[in-house]
Parts: sequence; structure tokens; C-alpha cells
Amino acid sequence: QVQLVESGGGLVQAGGSLRLSCAASGRTFASYNVAWFRQAPGKERESVAAIGWSSGTDYADSVKGRFTISRDNAKTTVYLQMNSLKPEDTAVYYCAARHRSSTRYDYWGQGTQVTVSS
Repeated sequence: QVQLVESGGGLVQAGGSLRLSCAASGRTFASYNVAWFRQAPGKERESVAAIGWSSGTDYADSVKGRFTISRDNAKTTVYLQMNSLKPEDTAVYYCAARHRSSTRYDYWGQGTQVTVSS
């Protein structure tokens, strides 16, 4: 079992930066792939960035070059550094985890609100 807790959301002006954190419980965190998703009002949830157990990364086209996902297995934490934020980045951001042997994200955090003002 893995429990995830997000933090770091808030209100920021367009062009600003935020760093989200996803703190995970569990001794086998290093064996998990972790992703950040977001959901804006009236829109479907979308994947933003993902990092594999071996630290390979993948990004949505809309955030490439602006967002960076990273992990610190010693701290069992995954980060999402968000730079050059745009109003369209406004959403609730969720982190999710899946064991490297699984094909779906089974563990989810409660979400953290990110609001970007124009």
C-alpha cells in the first residue's frame, strides 16, 4: 500500500513558478512509477508528467519545457517544478502511483489547487 500527500499548490501570477511535492509512504517507493495529473473545472483529468521507477520521464506537450518532474527515493517524494505558469495551468493537481509491474495508477493523493492569475 502507498499513501500519497500533495503539497505546494497556491495562487501565482502568470509567468511565475510553483513546486509541487508528493510525499509517499511505503518502503518500496523506489519500485513505483509516479505521475502528476490535473483536472480543471469542466474538463477531463489529464496527465501532466510522469517519472518511472528508473527515473525516465514523460511530459504532456502542453507543459514540455516549462515543467520538470523529479524524484528523491531517499525522501520518498516526487516533485513537479512548474515554471512560466499560464492561466490555463489552473487546475487541481493530483499525484498518482503504480507499481512498476502494474498497468494502471492504483494510488492517488487528495489533490492540491493551483491557480494562475492573468
